Amino acid sequence: MQLTAPAHRGTDNTSTTRRVGIHDTDGMAVASFVLGLLGLLVLNVFLGPIAIALAGIALWRGTTRRGRALLGLGLGVADLLVLVAFMSADNTMSWSL
Repeated sequence: MQLTAPAHRGTDNTSTTRRVGIHDTDGMAVASFVLGLLGLLVLNVFLGPIAIALAGIALWRGTTRRGRALLGLGLGVADLLVLVAFMSADNTMSWSL
């Protein structure tokens, strides 16, 4: 039983499948970059680790947007470093501007 239609139907009763995994990993790379960039401003305790995880998965699966994934990874780490810097300056478990 097939729940979804094939991506492309050939005329000779063979179907070729498209590689959706690469497209998904490209989306993960872009999402990690955006979340890492957004995490520098708000909710870095949540968005930093998510950006790191998405970038790691995208790199592991072989994204074509490797630079974007590496930027997302770097921004996710920077999110956590900013959080640690502000927490040590305030001597609290949170920070505010």
